[in-house]
Amino acid sequence: MRAYGDQKSDNVPVKRSPDENRKLLRELKETLAGMKPHTTPTLRESVVNRIRALEAELKAPVVPRR
Repeated sequence: MRAYGDQKSDNVPVKRSPDENRKLLRELKETLAGMKPHTTPTLRESVVNRIRALEAELKAPVVPRR
């Protein structure tokens, strides 16, 4: 089956509001803090990278929509 225009399967990034990004950032930081010492370095690194990306996105100026 083909995807319709507004489906999530269009291989496009999910657009989140700044509030949703802050919530996701908080959850990721809690996840990182709760990781056990034996967690794989790759998993830990991916969570840290996602946190950095979200922090950079939140610091970027908001472009108003038309």
